[in-house]
Amino acid sequence: MTQVQWIDRVVKPLLFAACLVPAALLLSDFLRDNLSANPIEEITHRTGDWTLRLLLVALAVTPLRRVTGVNGLIRLRRMLGLFAFTYALLHFSTYIVLDQFFALDAIVEDVAKRPYITVGFTGFCLLIPLAVTSTKGWVRRLGGNRWGALHRLVYVAAAGGVLHYLWLVKGNQAAPVYYAGILVVLLAFRVWAGRTRPRGARPQEAATAARTPAEMAS
Repeated sequence: MTQVQWIDRVVKPLLFAACLVPAALLLSDFLRDNLSANPIEEITHRTGDWTLRLLLVALAVTPLRRVTGVNGLIRLRRMLGLFAFTYALLHFSTYIVLDQFFALDAIVEDVAKRPYITVGFTGFCLLIPLAVTSTKGWVRRLGGNRWGALHRLVYVAAAGGVLHYLWLVKGNQAAPVYYAGILVVLLAFRVWAGRTRPRGARPQEAATAARTPAEMAS
């Protein structure tokens, strides 16, 4: 079995199942009434945590590929990015449906006046075009360079998510600090990789995306 076949037939299905586990556990706890005293808050926090975790894992694929030399890992990025968007959608939907009960006026006021919601909402909005354009067809329509430039917005979205979390907990938890540290390392790696790449060389990720199904979080 080749490296690509191993990743497609073994690693990807296992990773797909693993990404479903947090949602399955959340649904199970909800159905068994096993959430905290504030179930809406717990659902919001769990989905938000997994949004950030999966975004960071997706962003870590390229550094891991370069360090290990396992180029087939690039085939996991799109799936991880789309799962991150799915959890972000669940996170945002919890706020809209369960917390605010579709009260549009209150939602607009929150977005306008509460900075942590403003930043979180902006980060979510940035993920929407990335999810929509994550297919091979969109790579062809946009071209590899423009597609890559658009998908680098995932770093802005991730930074917004981390800042949203930091402002929400007001320094009372260590988790957002850890997420911020990981994101800084990933950003530093990208800057270093960009500076050490020979001038005029086309990034391998862009070339791969142009030939195969587009991988999110480029």
